[in-house]
Amino acid sequence: MFLTDIDMGLSIVGISLKMGLNGISMALYLLASVVGLAAGLYAIFSKVENKHWYVSLLLVMQAGLMGVFSSVDIFFFYFFHEFALIPTFIMIGIWGGRERRYAAMEMTIYLTAGAMISLLGIIALYAQSGLNSFDMITLKMYLTAHPLGEIVQNNIFALLLIGFGILVSLFPFHSWAPRGYAAAPASAAMLHAGVLKKFGLYGLVQIAAPLLPLGVAHYGSTILWLALGNVILIGLITMTQTDLKRMLGYSSVMHMGYAFMGVATFSAVGIGGAVMLMFAHGLSVALLFLLADCIGRRTETDEMPSMGGLFGKTPILCGFFVAATMASVGLPGFANFWGEFSLFVSIWHAHPGFAVGAVLGIIISAIYGLRAVARIFYGDQGETVSDKEISDLSLAERLPAIVLFIALIAVGIFPRLISDDVNKAVSATYPQAQVVEIAPASVVNPTHTADHES
Repeated sequence: MFLTDIDMGLSIVGISLKMGLNGISMALYLLASVVGLAAGLYAIFSKVENKHWYVSLLLVMQAGLMGVFSSVDIFFFYFFHEFALIPTFIMIGIWGGRERRYAAMEMTIYLTAGAMISLLGIIALYAQSGLNSFDMITLKMYLTAHPLGEIVQNNIFALLLIGFGILVSLFPFHSWAPRGYAAAPASAAMLHAGVLKKFGLYGLVQIAAPLLPLGVAHYGSTILWLALGNVILIGLITMTQTDLKRMLGYSSVMHMGYAFMGVATFSAVGIGGAVMLMFAHGLSVALLFLLADCIGRRTETDEMPSMGGLFGKTPILCGFFVAATMASVGLPGFANFWGEFSLFVSIWHAHPGFAVGAVLGIIISAIYGLRAVARIFYGDQGETVSDKEISDLSLAERLPAIVLFIALIAVGIFPRLISDDVNKAVSATYPQAQVVEIAPASVVNPTHTADHES
């Protein structure tokens, strides 16, 4: 781990600005970098009003994201998340679409509640450890040697699970996400759905689960049932959507259920698969929101039944959208495949019944994804499309799409770009996690053996 320590004069309460990366945080840091680049390029070339303020807020949001995933001190990990949320609310309220004020208010209420509950859990962890330190590394070393009692671990983990769960839209605390993403301007939606939403899962993987293993064991079945609600119930709701952006919002909520399942298995392959899926999903959902904005501006509607027949006018846009949809479904060749495959293997090994539900989610994803492609690009032209002169993606729109597409393909073909460091970090962070006896490293990384993971 690369680590720097900056004395902020707060050592009296155990707070210090320490920045560093391990394999888990590196994957999310790279995700923030790639999605931030694409969102920034799309914003710079957009025709949004008051562009200088729009881009400035986007940069503030990006700074917070980079701080979240590089913070070793839990206090600053939390601080940077709140720092990144502020421009999100402002951008939705000013530059958002319909229902933007309601969506911004709903997001504020939900995310503030989740942040407060998770902060309570962080403070409880700090107080119960007795170390007078928020340093993740120090806490892990001490609590590994001197674990907290089972009841204490269960209570603290419950607070973190509820708080982080709200922030990641874990069922049933999910209703803020689809409306918020549908109302958000494109670049803000790309960064929030693609990166900032991973904050809660990252907190569970990097902080809660390794420091409170008895809490994970106690609430493992609860997490699995709630995550199955994301995959099945939210997946079925996604199938009923006619608004493109809202469909993508529900889809994003649905796919986070897989990552929660991986954490619940508390296996090396499951946790590694969750990190891989977070990385891949962030890229694919950011690309989909970018393309959805391109479609909406051309058709002047987000209602898919009013579109249709765009393929003849926008073949490049269609190609990108189909590729992003297939990546989201988990088609081999895209980064999402490795995360989902690893998760399915870990869930099958730990809880075969839940694995059936997880695989059913793939069918649901394919149905609403392919239906969206058919409604938007094929069939008869809708009434809002037939009388318009519609152009294909411009160079300024293709550039950020290409950035995200290349990242999806690169990790899809060469998963070791990410998986090597993820495997090492998971092995070091979770020495107590069960090892799946099917060569887990070979699932996340086909060229490795099980010995590397264990």
